Amino acid sequence: MRKIDENAQKIAKIAVQRFAENGGRRVLIAIAGAPGSGKSTLAERAVEAINNDHYLEAALFPMDGYHYDDAVLEQMGRRLYKGAIDTFDAHGLRHMLKRLKANEDDIIAVPVFDRSIEIARAGGNLIPQSTKIIVCEGNYLLARQAPWDKLKEIFDFTVFVDVDEDHLRQRLQNRWRSYGLDPTEIRRKVEENDLPNGLAIVAGSAEPDLHIENN
Repeated sequence: MRKIDENAQKIAKIAVQRFAENGGRRVLIAIAGAPGSGKSTLAERAVEAINNDHYLEAALFPMDGYHYDDAVLEQMGRRLYKGAIDTFDAHGLRHMLKRLKANEDDIIAVPVFDRSIEIARAGGNLIPQSTKIIVCEGNYLLARQAPWDKLKEIFDFTVFVDVDEDHLRQRLQNRWRSYGLDPTEIRRKVEENDLPNGLAIVAGSAEPDLHIENN
């Protein structure tokens, strides 16, 4: 079994255990890490493991749906720094997490970030009340900076994905290369935005319940 699948199984087992300990009430799991750390893939695999191996209904909830729109970022003068901590709607994300945790609605529409157009789509996914476990993934879910520091207390279990700087740089370069960007633009995005953000995330995140290495 690949390491990422082993880690996903570990998270799935913990999530199922927390659900049982919570008296059958919905639980939220956070998987945080730098861009390019592999947290999105890990979260997807954990959801698959919960659904397929533990026979519980689980859903994925990425925080990227709370990116500010490009028009807003232009007004802020932050368009070139999209992905930095101040380019997300932290308050909107917190309120949605609390709503998801309360699980009082028949169905909840959540925004989804469409990477093909680099824009968040409102109501891009639906999470029904029957969902037992929600796996949230995102860069800043464990950030100590206000108002992000109010998120950790909402989660039932938190995970941080650790990747060293060299591996992180390589993965980020490969990500933008897959979108057909030229080397100059790749270098700018990685060295001036993504990698500094990633290192800031590592330095500025609260201690999780579980560290997972993904080098």
